[in-house]
Amino acid sequence: MSAAAPGQFPADRGAEVAFAGRSNAGKSSAINAILGRQGLARTSKTPGRTRLINFFELSPLERLVDLPGYGFASAPERERRTWPRLIEALRARAALKGLFVIVDARRGIGAGDEALLEWAMPGHPVHILLSKADKLSRSESRQALAAAVGALGQRATVQLFSAHARTGVEEAQRMLASWLGAQ
Repeated sequence: MSAAAPGQFPADRGAEVAFAGRSNAGKSSAINAILGRQGLARTSKTPGRTRLINFFELSPLERLVDLPGYGFASAPERERRTWPRLIEALRARAALKGLFVIVDARRGIGAGDEALLEWAMPGHPVHILLSKADKLSRSESRQALAAAVGALGQRATVQLFSAHARTGVEEAQRMLASWLGAQ
């Protein structure tokens, strides 16, 4: 189900895990790879295609929440102004058990990612997926991971991830399962 207003959210019961990230960081690809379901979250090369908060019911009382991307987005300004209210309503939900933040490994942790970490703290655990890791050499991947670990400290866990090469998919699946099991 898609929600354009907090009143359209499903009942605040069970467990939800949200996926957030900068526009075009690979959020939809990550969702599809982790769930093993091609086409569940629509992918696009155009930034800002996710414009509503999308709730995917995985099983009764277990949901995945796909948030609009931050940073550059092709959505109209009027529409983008409604997103903070939606995101704040999501943060207040008891069902929200964790947050995956998708960060393009080639860009590193940016200001928007830092703002999202502040939003999540202290009540929600955060796991960073350094996406598109297949586009980096091994040396560059190690450097990107070390830089992210240094920037994050104890605020979040982090891993390398590639939906295309399936790097880190099982690790991300275990994290998702642990959060969904925390009902």
